[in-house]
Amino acid sequence: MTSARRSAFITLAAALLGASPMAAEEGALEAWLARQARLRSLDAAFVQERRLPALREPLRTPGRLSILRPAMVRWQLGEPAETVVIGDGDTFTIIDHREDKVRKIPGDSPQAAQFAMLGGAQFGDAAAFREAFEVVATRLVDGIHQYTLRPRDRRTRARLPWVFLDIETGESGGVLRALEIELQDKSRIRTVFHNPQSDVAFDAGHFTAPATNTR
Repeated sequence: MTSARRSAFITLAAALLGASPMAAEEGALEAWLARQARLRSLDAAFVQERRLPALREPLRTPGRLSILRPAMVRWQLGEPAETVVIGDGDTFTIIDHREDKVRKIPGDSPQAAQFAMLGGAQFGDAAAFREAFEVVATRLVDGIHQYTLRPRDRRTRARLPWVFLDIETGESGGVLRALEIELQDKSRIRTVFHNPQSDVAFDAGHFTAPATNTR
């Protein structure tokens, strides 16, 4: 059987069963979003892979992501930290330890979109997700549900044309294994998460941003 006939057969069989491949994938996504709505906090190590057209191999850097609902997020890149981003829902503070600089950007700006996504602002529940993204394509690869998303906001889409999610389903409702974004210059940043811990009690000051010497 050719691949085209196999695909047509699967589609027909799913229709006869009252479902569709897309509906099955959407079910996995809905289960994961429902789990996000129940989370109070999350802490996860990650490896960021940055792919540039001029490089044959991606640049890999370890980091850590911390989330405290409803709005706090702390994103650290490098060990020891090279860059730390702290958000409170309204503002993101970017601390560059290499150049000893601190700057603030509005939480709803296109420049903040990447950090807002990592922090889960648009993944907090199904309604927020649907308002922020259009699901363009889905597929299942080795037990991982992969989603291709397009931001609905034109300003965000101009900076981040595409977003990709890898979700592994399970009894708890699913875990985000990777989040990848494609930038306007065709470069890609893939964040692969490891050992996520939910309902974490963070130390005092974990989400505290510098209040002075900003620029």
